[in-house]
Amino acid sequence: MTEIEDLNELRWTAPERFLDAVRGRHRPDPVAGPLLIIAADHTARGVLAVGRRAGAMADRGELLRRLVVALGQPGVHGFLGTADVVEDLAVLGALESRHVFGSMNRGGIARSSFELDDRVTGYTAEGIAAADLDGGKLLLRIDPDDPASVRTLETCGGVVTALAAQQRITMVEPFLSRRVDGVLHNDLSTEAVVRSVQIASGLGSTSAYTWLKIPAIDDMTAVAAATTLPLLILGGEVDAGNEKRWADALAEPSVRGLVIGRSLLYPDDDDVAGAVGRVVSLMQGADR
Repeated sequence: MTEIEDLNELRWTAPERFLDAVRGRHRPDPVAGPLLIIAADHTARGVLAVGRRAGAMADRGELLRRLVVALGQPGVHGFLGTADVVEDLAVLGALESRHVFGSMNRGGIARSSFELDDRVTGYTAEGIAAADLDGGKLLLRIDPDDPASVRTLETCGGVVTALAAQQRITMVEPFLSRRVDGVLHNDLSTEAVVRSVQIASGLGSTSAYTWLKIPAIDDMTAVAAATTLPLLILGGEVDAGNEKRWADALAEPSVRGLVIGRSLLYPDDDDVAGAVGRVVSLMQGADR
């Protein structure tokens, strides 16, 4: 059994084991009810804070320990992350019988002047095929005042087309965004979320394999009415009201699951298993 402490030595002496472990993992059976996917791709954009805990995700070993606990809980169906984390978890055996999605455009480093020019610096469509992943995830932030947004739109459209040609899922996470005092903020008003969903739905030469990863807002009925594409709810910041918002969103028939990272990996009480267990119970109540 490989331990977290062994990973550095393996990367030095047997690097081929990492991609082999991803490709060789046991594939999961189809899931009838809502999906619960654990996410960990913020660090590749330089985002290390969790709530008020600055640098909480800076320790890779601690992040991996929390991920192993989360992914080992009954009712968890998959993982979303960049190649470095996917490969570490695969070697640790944590991705057996789990769906895996690769995070793709991580070039929009947080708080940078080029944050909205979010290029593909992670998984490519070819890399997702080589690793035999279920699909890829794209962040799409659109600021009408920033010309970099159109390059990100073009990139995302091309990726949707390329992954669909492989019959693999593209999970698009769209926002309308704006800068306030130089800091990028996502607009979570109903009008903005509906508009972002409409824009993301039209990406690529086919939408047959596109899912949308969106925030849980008060008027989920309006958001669900904006598209026929499957919707997954993102976790967002650690917040005491998250679980109610997730439960309310799951009441919409087109909402097919949750994709949650920091809220489950770094809960206020640091009880990862307990946080995941509560969400699994919540989802079982919404199982359709």
